[in-house]
Amino acid sequence: MWYFYVLQSAKEGNYFYKGSTNNLKKRFQEHNNGEVTSTRLRKPWKLVYYEAYVSEKSARERESSVKNSGSVSVPLLKRVKQSLENQKY
Repeated sequence: MWYFYVLQSAKEGNYFYKGSTNNLKKRFQEHNNGEVTSTRLRKPWKLVYYEAYVSEKSARERESSVKNSGSVSVPLLKRVKQSLENQKY
């Protein structure tokens, strides 16, 4: 199984990182342990969203579409933020 995921920086709450992996638990730990160069300075991280895919290609395509298209990333992050706000109540 492959995953597309979104992390939220607990340090900078409005910063979200998008990625993909075939081992979500391990990758999440790597982010929080400072083993990922691009996320090291904004740790700790919270896993706030993920999608499961059967193939690596599908997960990577989803990651690419979210990272490269505002028309895809804006609605997704809006839903994630609304979900996080609803969680506070």
